[in-house]
Formats: sequence, C-alpha cells, structure tokens
Amino acid sequence: MVFQGGITMKFLIHFVEAVSSKKGRWVTLLIWIVLVGLLSAIFPNVNKMADNGAEDLPKTSMSVQAEKIAKEQFPNNSGTPLLIVWYRDGGLKDQDFQQVTKLYKHLKMNPLSEQNFIPPLGDIPSQALKTSASEDSTSLVTPIFMDEKASSDDLTDNLSSLKKYMESNLSRDIVDKEISESGLHVRFTGPVGIATDAVALFSKADITLLISTVLLVLILLIVLYRSPILAIVPLIGVGFAYGLTGPILGFLAKQGIITVDSQGISIMTVLLFGAGTDYCLFLVSKYREYLLEESDKFIALKKAVKHSGGAIFVSAITVVLSLSTLLLAHYGSFHRFAIPFSLVILIMGIAALTLLPALLAIFGRISFFPFIPRTEEIVKELEEKKGKKLRRPSKNMSKKFGSFVVKKPWTVIILSVVLLGGLAVFSPKVQYTQNLIESFPKDMPSREGFTIMGDHFSEGELAPMKVIVQSEGKDLPIKEKLSKLAFVESVSEPIKSSKDENYVSYNVILKGNPYSPESVESIPIVNKEVSGMLHDAGIKGKGHYWIGGETSKLYDTENTTNRDTKVIVPVVIAIIAALLLLYLRSIIATIYLIITVLLSYLSALGASWLLIHYGMDIPAISGLIPLYSFVFLVALGEDYNIFMISSIWKNRRTQQHRQAIANGVSETSSVITSAGLILAGTFAVLATLPIQVLLQFGIVTAIGVLLDTFIVRPLLVPAITTVLGRYAFWPGKLWRADKLEKEKIDSEI
Repeated sequence: MVFQGGITMKFLIHFVEAVSSKKGRWVTLLIWIVLVGLLSAIFPNVNKMADNGAEDLPKTSMSVQAEKIAKEQFPNNSGTPLLIVWYRDGGLKDQDFQQVTKLYKHLKMNPLSEQNFIPPLGDIPSQALKTSASEDSTSLVTPIFMDEKASSDDLTDNLSSLKKYMESNLSRDIVDKEISESGLHVRFTGPVGIATDAVALFSKADITLLISTVLLVLILLIVLYRSPILAIVPLIGVGFAYGLTGPILGFLAKQGIITVDSQGISIMTVLLFGAGTDYCLFLVSKYREYLLEESDKFIALKKAVKHSGGAIFVSAITVVLSLSTLLLAHYGSFHRFAIPFSLVILIMGIAALTLLPALLAIFGRISFFPFIPRTEEIVKELEEKKGKKLRRPSKNMSKKFGSFVVKKPWTVIILSVVLLGGLAVFSPKVQYTQNLIESFPKDMPSREGFTIMGDHFSEGELAPMKVIVQSEGKDLPIKEKLSKLAFVESVSEPIKSSKDENYVSYNVILKGNPYSPESVESIPIVNKEVSGMLHDAGIKGKGHYWIGGETSKLYDTENTTNRDTKVIVPVVIAIIAALLLLYLRSIIATIYLIITVLLSYLSALGASWLLIHYGMDIPAISGLIPLYSFVFLVALGEDYNIFMISSIWKNRRTQQHRQAIANGVSETSSVITSAGLILAGTFAVLATLPIQVLLQFGIVTAIGVLLDTFIVRPLLVPAITTVLGRYAFWPGKLWRADKLEKEKIDSEI
C-alpha cells in the first residue's frame, strides 16, 4: 500500500512517535493548549459570524436578475417588510381595528430604531380598515417597512420592543397565546418576521445540539467501552479540535474570505463529534490490542499508530477532499459548507494523529480503567502479588462472525443485496420541495402568520410573480396572453419605469399556492409565453425580459441544485476512486467498494423516505437533502471500508485469503460497530431539532451510517472479497504474489 510503504507513511509514523514520546507528549499537549487559547483570545468564534441572510442563488439566475432590474428601474425605498397579521376566529371586531390604528399612531410618534416607512394607517378611520380585511373578516395584514441594511440582531431587538408595547397597551397575550384560543391574535411574518424567527430557532438549536451531542457521545462511549476515562479522552481531542476550528473559521468569516450560516455550523458540530470520535476510536482500539501484547505502553502506542495511522490519514483526506467538492456548487448553501466542513475534519485528523497519541501516552493503561488491558506476564505478576486470579480481557470477540462471512459468502451477498436493493427501490419515489418555510416548525410565529394569510386571503397574493420586459417602446399583449393561462388568477395593469419607460412590469397573481411544486412548474410556461411575444414583436436576443418573485426563486433553486448534483456527484466518486486506488493498488477492490457505498446511499434514501413520508406524515423532503447526504454518506462510508479493508490487506501478506478476511472482519468489527453507533447517534441528534431540513438530514444520514455499519462493512464487502479471491487485489502486488504462489503449487502437482 502506497501510504504504508512510502515516504508519506514513514514520515507520519516518525512524526507521531515524536509527539507521543515521553518528552514529546507534554510538549504536544502544551502546543494545543497554547494554540486554542491564543486563537480564541484573538479571533471571534464562528458562531458570532453567522450570516443567515446570505444569498443562495447565483447572480446569473433569472429571479436574481429580475430583483436587480426591479430595484434599478422600479426603485422602492420603503425597505424590507415586516407583516403584522391580525386574526380573530369568528371575525375581527371594531375594537380590533381600533387597536391597529392605535399601534400605527404610536409608531408614527415613536418609530422603531430600524423603522424605515409605515403606511398612514393611524390617520384613517378604523372603519376604513375593514375594507382591507379578508372576505371572511377574520384577518388583516398590515406592513412595517424596516431598513434593508439592518442586522438580524437589530431587527430582533425591534420586534422585541414592538411586542412589549403591544402586550402593555393592546392585550397581554396578544402575540404569544395559542391560535386555538379565543380573542385577538397577532403574528409577525413576512421577510423580517421569518428571518428573525429563523435566527432565534438556530440559536436555540446550536446550544441544544452541542449539549445533546456531547452527552450522547459520552454516554455511548461509557456504555460501549465501560471506561469513564476512555470516554473522556476522545472528547478532549474533539473539544480541542472544536476550540481550534471555531476561531479560525471566525477569522476567515470576519475577513470576508468565507461566509457561514447557522445551519452549516449546526451540521459541522455534529460532523466533528461524530467523525472525530470515530478517528479516535480507530487508534484507541489498536492501542488496546497491543497493550495486551506489549508491556511498554510507548511501544504499544508506536505499533498502534503504525497499524492504524495510515487508515486514519487516508480516511481523513478522503472526507476532506470529498467535502471540498462542495466548492464547485453554485448554490450558496452548498458552497458555504465546503470550507468549514473540510477544515474541521482536517483539524480533527491532525488532532487524532498528534493530540490523541500524546494523551494516550500520558494516561497509558489507566485510560481503560477499570478493564485495564495487560500482557500475560503483567497479569501473572499481579496475581502473585494479590493472591487471586484477575480478569483477562478477550483479544477477539468476533471470530465466529468473521468465519461465518467467509464460509457462506454467496448467502451473505444475496441477502444483503436483496435488503439494500429493496430499500433502494423507494429512492426514486421520494418527493422534494424547495419551500424554505416548510422546514420551520408549524407553531413558529412567522409560519403561523404565513398560514393565516394563505388560509384567509388568495394564496397567489402571498407572493405575486413579477414579469419585467424591456419592450423597446412596443405595445405587447402581455396582460392579455398571461391572463388566459389556466394557472393565472389575474395580471396587473402595466407599470412603467420612472427611469426608462421601455421597462414595463406586471404583477401576476397565481391561482394556487405560489410555493407549491405545481406553481414552480409554471415558470417555464410563462417564460415561453413572454419569449414568444417578444419574438413575434421582433424583439430578439437575451436581456429583454425577466421573471421574478418567490416562485421564480424556487424554480431557479431547483435548477441550480440539480446542476450542482450532476457536477459534484461524479467528482466525489472520482476523488474517492483515486484515493482508494492509490491506497489499495487494486482496481477491482476500488470498484466494488464504491458500488457498495452507492448502494448503501440509495438504500438510506429509500428507507428514510418510508420513515419520513409514511411514518411522520411529511409530504416532501427538502431538495437539498440528496446532495448533502450523498457527500457525507459516501465519504464517511468509505472511512469504515478503508479501515476494515486495510486490515484484510495487511493480513493477506502472511495469511491465506479466507483467513485474512475472517481475521480482518473480526479485528475491526468491534471498533467499527462502536464508531458507527456513535456517528449515527450524533447525526440522529439532528432529528430532535424543530427544523425540518436538519431533521430530514439527520434521519437520512443516521440510517445510512447504520446500514453501512451493520450490513455493508461487516457482511457485503468481505463476502465480495471472499468470492473474488485473489482477483480482489488485481493488479496489485498481493494479486501477483498470490498468482505466483498458485502457479508454483500447480507446477509441483
């Protein structure tokens, strides 16, 4: 194997030996303490630099261009709208309209700090407001326009002040009481309301997620390894990696080099604790094995590093490069994940090969207390001193499992493929949505306000489609043509630009929900109609019409994420294939390792859809999930394959084919099962959060990790390796050596 036999691996071994030596261990620990302390004191933490308002769509998208043209040709300095939804079941009363008038009189005299403009609702009779209420008279929507440059913190403070005033002067529980209760209700929604709710939701989620993840990993480590010290040691390594990554990312964000959002920070935390603990366990498990053979803990650690260091190194590099492919994405949310995720894995990989060995060298055998691994000689000495027999840890508890796989490989392959294939069949049936607001909890105030608007006003009025044309002075029948479309409710009169009268804008009200998949599919039809009209009028070339609005944004989002998936998926596969080929020197092994992980991914998607759709009654999952989960599951899935297959490859140098596989499976079974449970558990924590996109991502990833841990890695991969025999190593040295041995035996016969 190139890394184990080459200069890179030799340097790595010598380096790790140095940092975990008697003197180097303390120096290494001190360096990490100084680095984390210094960077934390100088640079802001990444959590403080989150920008949840960052754009997701590229500037070339039609909806983004439409928004830009609208600002240039149809300037509106009102600001960003905060929509106040007033609702009373059974109908709004006169006193309710008087409350509205009272509020706007107050805002006129005492404007909010970020208030930019308000309509003169405080100057008109409350009776006149009734004409703006919904047809059933239960609802009214009034706007407050806020400064477009206001920060999320300032907007949150403004809404808090507004809420306090309303509860003090209008009604005590007007903002917070349940919609099902009687009386007048107020909900803040629109762009400002949704943005501030999202920030609050993610802020709470970050704290909950961090505490839940740490506790879960701690509990699982104690249960699996029955050692409180060993449970803490990996968490110390992960904690230092977290402490180093946060300030570095905070610095990069402050300098404008990268942009981070709360969603990315949440997933990054889970990734660090899950994958980071796995890397630690890979080394810890080997250290424990060699402590049973070596009395000197430093020699045992040296052998553990030599055996597992290459696998940890390649695994980390595989994940780092796979996650880096997100830099190829055009969709902002994908692109923003690349640097934080790659960096956190890179730093964790460094910590696993420097800080963790140093900690293990410091703690030594006591790390495994109370079940301390000792050599037979040490055990006998202690027995003589204490005068009683001591418990001897088993070197291997999984030999029968490994033997079963190599004895009945075809049975294992058929059963595994049937199970995974059966689940994968459901993956094409998954329904996707790009509607962001559906990812928020149903009881989130801004979503409740949005729902009230949709239920009591025309759904199309929630987000009109905006069609802008550069008519070159020609009279175009746009209103007439678009009004005839089956999905269009109405089209406004043409609005001419105050700067250039050749620019004309139309507001198109759809009959259905503008966020629904059916409405999104109407964009190409409108596009074709407008393009045809311009062509018929002799107006040719690009840059003469634009379609904007929320529906157009969803359409562009769908196209952009589809493009990113088509680009990134093959690149990830190519990178992993190249690394596996370099590491294993086997084309055949590279092919079937990638195929098994892809099958595992499709199975996870299908199984998750059964749970999310039929079990949780969710009609569609976020359109971002497939690419998110693909990059994570394929990269992390190969982690386990690399660790196990490296053990088989090592054994194959001195053992018969089936024996090498059986021993490789049994040697890695315990640690990979433990690592898989911890990784799946940390991602499952996301499923406890009230944010749909994180819940769905957590479920898909957790199921994928479990399928890989309990079916693909211990069953399917070794069974395929068994069936392929020496061809599994083709065309590497192991294949050639096995071929020569076979030819020698044949000639002797």
